[in-house]
Amino acid sequence: MARYIGPSCKLCRREGTKLFLKGSRCNSDKCAFERRPYIPGDHGSARGFKKRLSDYGVHLREKQKVRRIYGILEKQFRKYFKMAAKKSGITGENLLQFLETRLDNVLFRMGFAPSRKSSRQLIRHGHITVNKKKVNIPSFLVRPKDQIEIKKGSRQMPLIQEAIEASTEVSSYEWFEVEKDKFKGKILSIPTREQIQLDVDERLIVEYYSK
Repeated sequence: MARYIGPSCKLCRREGTKLFLKGSRCNSDKCAFERRPYIPGDHGSARGFKKRLSDYGVHLREKQKVRRIYGILEKQFRKYFKMAAKKSGITGENLLQFLETRLDNVLFRMGFAPSRKSSRQLIRHGHITVNKKKVNIPSFLVRPKDQIEIKKGSRQMPLIQEAIEASTEVSSYEWFEVEKDKFKGKILSIPTREQIQLDVDERLIVEYYSK
């Protein structure tokens, strides 16, 4: 399966904001974006240099930012957009709901993995169950009442233990609940736009694909 294998920190610098692609490193002094908060390239650090974006560029950058936050390649992202456009409701909100309810994102949001990339690794290696059944597909879309759980034989993995200890924002999410001591969580509802804690303008993405 195709995937991005380049430097993660360069993506944050390109989008001009932290995408939190490397877990706890993003909150440390080692964060590349903190040390070099300018776009990569020969002229990125030049004094007074600021690239002016056209309307198309603004739409493109917002789409790229969301795609990179969730770690999805263009073909799959476009597929989600088509699904969102066919579904009743607001297309932009539908799109974010599809992305937010991916199993890899849910596992990350629940605090069982330090990043979405690590979350995908745990899922592919068979450490996660949904409703007591093993699921090894990161793009699996969860639904209300689904129960996500770490398999008993995997609960002492350092990656999982460190993620649980470092997670502090889990209680701020209202669309799922987590029992850290039992290594499981439950989906309560599909998140509304207000519950999706993402500083993006999804309308720009809709306009990008509508041109």
